[in-house]
Amino acid sequence: MKWRNQLLALFCLVLFAAFGVFYFRYWVVQKPFGIILFIGEGLSPARLAPTRAYAGGVDVPLALDSMPHVALVTNFSNDYATPDRAAAAMALATGLKVNNRSLRSDSSVASAPSILALARAAGRATGLVTDGKVTDSVPAMFYAPAVDLTMPEDVASQLVDRSAIDLVLAGGAQDFLPESKDGARKDERDLVAEIRRKGFDFVRTKAELEAVPGWRRPRLFGAFAKSELAYADQVEARGEQPSLPDMVRRAIELLQYNRGGYLLVVDARLMRKAAEQNDVEHTLAETTELDRAVAVARRYAGPKSTIMVCGDVALGGLHLNGAPFRTDRGVALLGLNSAGDPWFSWASGPNGTRSYGAAKLATHQSPSPAGANTEAPQEPAAFYSPMALETVEDVVVFGTGPGSDAIHGQLDNTAIFRIIRDQL
Repeated sequence: MKWRNQLLALFCLVLFAAFGVFYFRYWVVQKPFGIILFIGEGLSPARLAPTRAYAGGVDVPLALDSMPHVALVTNFSNDYATPDRAAAAMALATGLKVNNRSLRSDSSVASAPSILALARAAGRATGLVTDGKVTDSVPAMFYAPAVDLTMPEDVASQLVDRSAIDLVLAGGAQDFLPESKDGARKDERDLVAEIRRKGFDFVRTKAELEAVPGWRRPRLFGAFAKSELAYADQVEARGEQPSLPDMVRRAIELLQYNRGGYLLVVDARLMRKAAEQNDVEHTLAETTELDRAVAVARRYAGPKSTIMVCGDVALGGLHLNGAPFRTDRGVALLGLNSAGDPWFSWASGPNGTRSYGAAKLATHQSPSPAGANTEAPQEPAAFYSPMALETVEDVVVFGTGPGSDAIHGQLDNTAIFRIIRDQL
């Protein structure tokens, strides 16, 4: 009789322990089903108010404004106060600080697993979305950090040969096709054919993307433009190309069928491309596209998913000047105000006057030809540089969902990697 009581007690103890583990796993420590990281290239606190004003008026909140957790993010690289794009992305992708322009020669990089690799090892489906080229430095850090980023064809080969991402939606098709097929590859490898042989669906248009069935785990590669995708207002091209919100929506619809959850990385590249050229209208319009994509993600991923939106490095020093009316928005804020002064101005970029350093010497040696248009641009920069320069500023991160309560105060950009890693 005594041994029966002992056996019953042991059984009750095991049952209680199993229930405790189950309770702790599913009620105390709840892992998010979906994890989405948005990278807004150039997204700094100074960008928010101008975007809000442009999108709907200064008193109309963005989707970002409704996210409950926010923090300033320091983003210096290992050797400079301002990181280059690759070093900033490397910190987000792997939690490592590296020197600017040193990724290929840094031996620690090749062995560092990215957050996408860790997610796949944890049984999650993985996705990568960008409105730029998938071989650009920011998305490349999530699958090919040790490859020479000046050789996009090699980066594309790395994506096909070694990465194991379930879903890719991006531009940059020319890096996957040989020159004989209107691509840019000199080695004549047809990576599109190789992608299809690996069992991936390959899509080139918005209609093809929408037609992909959503009832099975995705193996999908979308390349919607030779280079970057078109801006949102370029209607003809956008008739064939999906928008950033379109790609985010379809990625979530397809990835969520994996029972182990998913991790999706979204790179908003076009907002930086416009800022580099002092193009205020497209800079703010594409930042608004990022905001719309975040709203779509929150609606489709649901409250049990973790969504984070983080800038990488501030750019250009954009400011909205003067005193526009509270309800002014869109084109009403572009160009000159009633006093003839520019509403917007930049700190640096191609709209600047050539009055510093080598640019000043070149100007004196090469005077403008007779009849050339020397009128000052309506959105000027303080000084000239071929592209707007990165600036030493904190960027910003927003978060919602499980684990996002770690976003508060001030964080280093490497902390974003750790927050996501702990939720896998």
